Amino acid sequence: MTTAPDVSVVVAVYNTMPYLTECLNSLVRQSIGLDRIEIVAVDDGSTDESGAELDRFAEKYPGTFKVIHQANSGGPAAPSNRALDLATGRFVYFIGSDDYLGEEALARMVAYADDHGSDVVVGKMVGTNGRYVHQKLYVKNDPDISLYDSSLPFTLANTKLFRRELVEKHQLRFPEDLPVGSDQPFTIEACVRARKISVLSDYTYYYAVKRGDASNITYRADHLARLRCTAKIMEHTAGLIEPGPQRDAVFKRHFDWELSKLLQKDFPALDTSTKRLVCEGLAVLIDAYYTDGLRDGTGVTRRVRFGLAQRGAVDELSRAIAEETEHGAPPFFLEGDRAFASYPGFRDDAVGLDDRFYEVLGEAVPGRLSKGTELESAAWEQDGAELSLALKVRLGIIGDTSSAVVALAQGAMPKSADKPGALRMSKDARRPEAVGEFVRETVGDDRGTLLSARIPVQPVKAKRGVRVYADVAGSTYEIPVRTDGLPMPLARRWGRVVPYRVAANPNTKGRLVITTAPLWETKAGTLTRLRRKLSGRKRK
Repeated sequence: MTTAPDVSVVVAVYNTMPYLTECLNSLVRQSIGLDRIEIVAVDDGSTDESGAELDRFAEKYPGTFKVIHQANSGGPAAPSNRALDLATGRFVYFIGSDDYLGEEALARMVAYADDHGSDVVVGKMVGTNGRYVHQKLYVKNDPDISLYDSSLPFTLANTKLFRRELVEKHQLRFPEDLPVGSDQPFTIEACVRARKISVLSDYTYYYAVKRGDASNITYRADHLARLRCTAKIMEHTAGLIEPGPQRDAVFKRHFDWELSKLLQKDFPALDTSTKRLVCEGLAVLIDAYYTDGLRDGTGVTRRVRFGLAQRGAVDELSRAIAEETEHGAPPFFLEGDRAFASYPGFRDDAVGLDDRFYEVLGEAVPGRLSKGTELESAAWEQDGAELSLALKVRLGIIGDTSSAVVALAQGAMPKSADKPGALRMSKDARRPEAVGEFVRETVGDDRGTLLSARIPVQPVKAKRGVRVYADVAGSTYEIPVRTDGLPMPLARRWGRVVPYRVAANPNTKGRLVITTAPLWETKAGTLTRLRRKLSGRKRK
């Protein structure tokens, strides 16, 4: 009597040479041993050497490989279903034919599933060749995670270990009418019906490869095809999960990823008819599934775009995306303790989109504030013995800017602020007072507010960053002033009793810093003393 293998590895293949060879080699080298696995590979009408490569491996490993050749079906669903019909293992595992596994992957996952009674095991996946793979799920090994309170909805590929009893009990198969995302309905339903889902993060189980020609099917689909596929995925999911927080937890992924990607910088270049069809399709999904909770939990950029699409405001949506792509995010409009992103359509009766779509709702916005805050001019001004640095700084905020001040920093920006360039201060942090003379005025083209400040130079040795402090949506932000290549005034010698060298320059991150030091401690002072000394020797 022949013992069923522990794992049936399903490989749907279409034109993936030379990547296929590495994929198959990674399977036959699995530490679990060839006697415990079967590899069911279906060639979906390949026109390269993929079919021949499968036959070569089948000839070399006759007791391990089952190879089927069929006419092209247009996607991975049909060959995966064909393979499932032939699978005999206790578990089934799916691998993309251009990807590969770590040597111990199957042994570790099967052992963990047996130890914990898992119906689904997710092994840590990483991307190669620039392929993005979401990593938040892989924090630690966990024998029992939920689809609804983990990062699992952002890891819905079928590249997991599934108990085949679960698959056959619920007749789980891949929808063959979806050219993109056909693995999601399968994975979502398996996770909904699983008794236990486990995640393994202690080893790299799966390497997802982005092909050099970017010919992975996910990278080739157009806007309308992706929209249609996502709509079917969401419809299938809605039939499995009742409305409420659990469904929202899954659909957050689709609004954040699949649907948001339809409204990125390539959208304005689409023809008018396609843009309109995209907006109409999105409106259906937004009306059906975009709950108030999902809306308020979405960042303001995506939320505005969804709102404009829902309203059919194609022109405003195109302009919002194009302008942000070219010039960055628009200024914030402050009104009391509320902040709104002033995208096209804001408070436009013709658009009719509720303010809530434009409002900053609990999210941190350091990157947007940093990009919208820059130096317009800088010059030294001397009045008798007093020296000041006169600055004009554009702040990406309009409306009530009474909280905004220019000040000198109390210390260096922490490393946590290096990426976004600004910092949301803690509630108990003390913000510095404004320095010198200070004026606010609105920039005429609605690009923000112009802050004019005269910062007096103090006779102390110091290196201080110039910052803007502003309150936005209940939080105080410390925003370094970027010089963005603007020419800086030349360093000055200042002071009669004790001469100082004063300089205003960008630091290595492009942020404006004022440096003062006694002249004799500077290189310039050293050179002056050396010249005087040499000159004195010559006179002798």
